[in-house]
Amino acid sequence: MRIALFGTSADPPTAGHEKIIRWLSENYDRVAVWAADNPFKSHQTPLEHRARMLQLLITDMATPRRNVALEQDLSSFRTLETVEKAQSRWGGKTELILVVGSDLLHQLPRWYMIKSLLQQVQLLIVPRPGYAIDEYSLQTVQSLGGQVAIANLTGIDVSSTAYREHGDTEALTPPIIAYIHQEHLYKCQDATTKSYQLR
Repeated sequence: MRIALFGTSADPPTAGHEKIIRWLSENYDRVAVWAADNPFKSHQTPLEHRARMLQLLITDMATPRRNVALEQDLSSFRTLETVEKAQSRWGGKTELILVVGSDLLHQLPRWYMIKSLLQQVQLLIVPRPGYAIDEYSLQTVQSLGGQVAIANLTGIDVSSTAYREHGDTEALTPPIIAYIHQEHLYKCQDATTKSYQLR
């Protein structure tokens, strides 16, 4: 069994995350998704809200193979700990594939105990618009022992940042927008709501 491990900051989850998850569902036996804190990023929203939004995204997708699940208990500040949890859960002859966006490729060599991590997983790099695959970073990861594949997929040119900074709701699915309004998340949502009230 081949299991894709897809942790994402999901602040908030977008149509871009949805496209990646759908592609993973079609290409792997199982897809484990969770909301994560990236030590190289600052997050506006508590982890529990980001996990709930990811669950809404997954439920709304209704993938044909029904092989996608939110596995929030895999979330850890350190990816190595996440992988160890996944191994203890699925173990055996399971192949674990760690999914990483091309925007994070240059960070990988600085990850905690990266050599140990790369011994336990295969890497799948998902190209993101605006973040070309950096050959130097790719070779560095391979020199550390990484087995690296590049996904035959290009993410949608949307980002969580576009919503946080500009309130661009085109990047979001309706259930996520509804949840953000319900929970009064993000400053841009408050500003948008106020502008509607003034009209």
